[in-house]
Amino acid sequence: MYFNQEAFKIQAKTFYGLEDVLVQELKQLGASKIDKKNRAVEFYGDLGFLYKANYSLRTALKLLIPVYHFKANNEKTFEQKLKQFPWEDYFLITQTFAIDSTVYSEYFNHSQYVMLKMKDAVVDRFREKFGKRPDVDSQSPDIKFHLHISDDEVTVSLDSSGAPLFKRGYRKARFEAPINEVLAAGLLNLAGWEGKGNFLDPMCGSGTLLIEAAMIALNIPAQLHRKRFGFMNWKNFDLELFDKIKETRINKIREFGGKIVGYDISQKALQAAEINIEAADLSDFIEIKNQDFFVSQKELFPVLLIFNPPYDKRISIDEDEFYKKIGDTLKSNYKNTLAWFITSDIEAYKKVGLRPSRKIKLFNGKLECRFFQYDIYEGSKKVKQ
Repeated sequence: MYFNQEAFKIQAKTFYGLEDVLVQELKQLGASKIDKKNRAVEFYGDLGFLYKANYSLRTALKLLIPVYHFKANNEKTFEQKLKQFPWEDYFLITQTFAIDSTVYSEYFNHSQYVMLKMKDAVVDRFREKFGKRPDVDSQSPDIKFHLHISDDEVTVSLDSSGAPLFKRGYRKARFEAPINEVLAAGLLNLAGWEGKGNFLDPMCGSGTLLIEAAMIALNIPAQLHRKRFGFMNWKNFDLELFDKIKETRINKIREFGGKIVGYDISQKALQAAEINIEAADLSDFIEIKNQDFFVSQKELFPVLLIFNPPYDKRISIDEDEFYKKIGDTLKSNYKNTLAWFITSDIEAYKKVGLRPSRKIKLFNGKLECRFFQYDIYEGSKKVKQ
């Protein structure tokens, strides 16, 4: 079979700015030969570790296993090389497959076209060997491949995750512009949340930050509620090994003595949050309130405050007034608090009127953002405009 129990290379994809967080997660899990890349971390592990990483990692988007690498600077070579590869070793003719791609090349500049050519090569290989061809299913394939082209370097990887790992399985209801689950977990890690003390999201929306905060605090595996992974359709899937790994991770769930609280002024947002919190089986650990942050008072001591305020690019707000009110509320009502928020307004800190102690560049989807940290204490310093 194409993987045995020896260690092989695995690539974990993540968001820009979360690479160091993912490195730390992998170290804690026991990965070897960790190598940080741009929006990715490469490491080595065996089949069991691959299962554990998929089940446990909070800041990985997908886990890829490179299976074929070659050079090509023209279409003919590209097609010939792909047709030579033993695709039949990786999946059955009765299984469906799909391909996604990332292309940075002067030789191949259209990702849809190279994906089509790769699909044709796979199909032709099967047809020539067996007289039949497998079907493509772009929505829910049995087997998923990733094609990466950088100049003339071509790498084909097997996607072990299937659906992206931000799809945790608990998001049953949506509200306007929800934050990605992987990004939410990354923000919590960057802010130092380990489940000690109390946590407040004063603009909680559909509850993603609250749920991810509770899962970290309780040490709940990121994919506890997920039913399927891509590796379950592989020829060498070991159900007994996977069940053993799940049991081991679940046995590491711990108690949490603090409070996790969310505010929102929208009843619709809170209804969505309640549905998602229940789906994550965390209703006993998260409290949500219909509360306007701007007239709220600090109730939890100590408290870590992280939020994802509405962006003008997606939800209409008067940004100057809105961010000024954030600063005024923090300064007046949340003294001796560590507060963070993420925004696509790069100059937001000037409107807040307080000096941020940290600014971290991140991306929320395609939006370039900043994650601002504010140390609120008696007489917090104003920003000089």
